[in-house]
Amino acid sequence: MKAFIYSFLVLSFSAFGQGGVGYILEENAADSIVKRTGKTHSSIKPLIRQNSDIIKGNKTFQISGLGDLNYIQNNNSSFKTGLGIEAKGLINDKFFFRIAAVEGLSQTDQFYYPKTYIGDSIGSLSLYTDIHSRISFTPNHIFNFQVGIDNNFIGEGSRSMFLSDYGTSYPFGQIRMRFWRLEYTILYQFLREEFNNKWEGKFASSHHLSVNAAKWLNFGVFETVIFQPKDTLINRGFDAEYLNPFIMYRPQEYSLGSSDNVLLGVELNAFWKGHTLYTQFIFDEFSIAEIRAKTGWWANKYAGQVGVKGHFKTGNSPFFYRLEYNFARPYTYSHLSKKLNHGTQGTALAHPYGANFMEILGELKWSKSKVFAHLFTSYYLRGGSKDGFNYGEDIFLPYINRPDDFGHFIGDGNAFNGTKTVVTLGYKVMKRANLNAFIENHFDYNSIRNKVDYTLVIGLRSQLWNDRRNY
Repeated sequence: MKAFIYSFLVLSFSAFGQGGVGYILEENAADSIVKRTGKTHSSIKPLIRQNSDIIKGNKTFQISGLGDLNYIQNNNSSFKTGLGIEAKGLINDKFFFRIAAVEGLSQTDQFYYPKTYIGDSIGSLSLYTDIHSRISFTPNHIFNFQVGIDNNFIGEGSRSMFLSDYGTSYPFGQIRMRFWRLEYTILYQFLREEFNNKWEGKFASSHHLSVNAAKWLNFGVFETVIFQPKDTLINRGFDAEYLNPFIMYRPQEYSLGSSDNVLLGVELNAFWKGHTLYTQFIFDEFSIAEIRAKTGWWANKYAGQVGVKGHFKTGNSPFFYRLEYNFARPYTYSHLSKKLNHGTQGTALAHPYGANFMEILGELKWSKSKVFAHLFTSYYLRGGSKDGFNYGEDIFLPYINRPDDFGHFIGDGNAFNGTKTVVTLGYKVMKRANLNAFIENHFDYNSIRNKVDYTLVIGLRSQLWNDRRNY
């Protein structure tokens, strides 16, 4: 048996590999439709083993300048400006690296800040550094290994109830294995939160199994555990037990005698001629008896997503559409402290609204030659804190400060609803750095303000990662 394992490893690391790693970017109208086979897996992003654009023209190294220049007009005029660099390369068709960072100044509210490593302030100006970098090793068609400081995304939706790229980027390590109709992903995340003006670390370890039951049908299972390096009893560090790539975290949590935060999820995706029907459901805690009794028990913590998306053409103009519904019950993703919640650096790792919400969103995108247009619109219902109690919307608040154990439903507490609409017109200035000039029109309404707020954003930006402004 040992001889077989050693022979397998030697062959694995000496075989031919394909090196490219893509970006985590929203789908656009002009994107080519993936031809699906029994080995096509698209839930985990960025995609791997795809021919990178760096390979074209026999180029093995590329360096590009990055720009992020924005003028923002609402009640006050403000700006966000930044310059950076991206370097990427391919070595022996197995090693791939991408180092990208933007540094700049911002004079605006936090809604328009980049999400990564907000820096010091100088008067009304904020210094920031936004980093998205990774190194990948693909020894063969089975294995891929990645490390970096970046976001990762799981799902087919605009949002993800498992893991999204709305939060800050973080150091991570990742292993992916693809064989037969399966793809198995192991992700280690090194997260942190601020306590008393000091950063304190926490960790997350996640597994995702993707199974193609047919060319048109995909099933996925997700589990993650968030744990702190030390508690009141012991300085634990990174629990070696959670490095095991093939365990179920809930039994392991019990064996450690810990109160770590474990979440379990399932997803189902169906594909048909350029159209996708997708679903996600994640479970934090729940009781079947309490769900059947409809008591609104606070610990029935779960969230879900149902959506459809696709491409179509009218004449020579390609379009992309999406319709999606998301929800999360109160207290989902939260825990006894923010050292154990499903977030990092004050931002959620899943949906940007946290919990205690429902949302319906729609998208329509069009492009022709270098011109493109996007329409995004959403309606949401959210619940907020009330009378000094936590009603489960803020995942960074401990769930112990709740008003009652029963009677909790979406919109509970200080309920409010609203709409968000973004109309974008843009022009592709430079393909190499994916540099786009754009005009964004934001229309925001919620029942608390009871008025429509309009914001105009004019900018020039290298669109290498999502700068999401639609929540």
